Amino acid sequence: MSPRAVLPPLIVLDPLLHSWLLEDVGRGDRSSQGLLGNKVRVGQAEWTAKEAGVITGLPIASRIFQLLNDRVSFVAVVAEGEQCQRGQLVARVDGSLEALLLGERVALNLAMRLSGIATLTRKYVEQIADLPAQLVDTRKTTPGLRILEKYATQVGGAMNHRMGLDDAVMIKDNHIAVAGGIGKAIACIRSQMPYPLTIEVETETLDQVKEALQHGADIIMLDNMPLEMMRQAVQIIRHSNDRIKIEASGNITLETIRAVAETGVDYISSSAPITRSTWLDLSMNIDVSTMEERSTLPEVSAKPNELYP
Repeated sequence: MSPRAVLPPLIVLDPLLHSWLLEDVGRGDRSSQGLLGNKVRVGQAEWTAKEAGVITGLPIASRIFQLLNDRVSFVAVVAEGEQCQRGQLVARVDGSLEALLLGERVALNLAMRLSGIATLTRKYVEQIADLPAQLVDTRKTTPGLRILEKYATQVGGAMNHRMGLDDAVMIKDNHIAVAGGIGKAIACIRSQMPYPLTIEVETETLDQVKEALQHGADIIMLDNMPLEMMRQAVQIIRHSNDRIKIEASGNITLETIRAVAETGVDYISSSAPITRSTWLDLSMNIDVSTMEERSTLPEVSAKPNELYP
């Protein structure tokens, strides 16, 4: 797994998981309650990959079951961020059948969504692995899931761009239109922004690139530029100030990303790893031979995954 990939702390993660569990559980699990009643029954379930991909979200799944019952043990068989094959065992879950059944869908949904993002991200990253350019994500995320979707792109090998509007100043086409030009937009925003935020400017033409340089932009984005124009823009920026970072964006695909990287940009931003990814199919199956009825729940037999090992 990429060393950049860091899960949010529990104070951030737990409220999200609680809300998603409440959404699914509603007034109670009618199916499991009808089957189990007041009985204390335990068992083991296995998570299996139904297709090849990059496994992501296992510590989050572990936390979901722990929130439902702190005696549940979730043991990963593959490492977070590891490439797995179809049919491969991913994890084992032991403990209260009520908790296993209650948390199954939320845990699987998150792991499948995040694994799909990490899988596609890894494909993009591999296309430019031998070049200096870095893939970064965008704010085109699912409302409520941004912090985890961006975690998944990190697992896949990308870097995070802004998490939100407060992370940095990005002057886009609509801001330029409202201000009446790049220079006016930079001057107005710089007079009010807190230290030490940076200013990034989206440009579509070489004239806009020159204007952004003239007014001291920290990062210049080359948006939807043809490759030849992009190469010229890179040369202009490097000749003027080699400390300015250059980002390319717009219609980045697996087929085009390498050619864009070869123009000499520092970063390539793309929403595709999130917006064009499909879920990685995972399943959870209870091993009926392990089911037992107990008077009380057993202690955890194996140490559960740690969010921060």
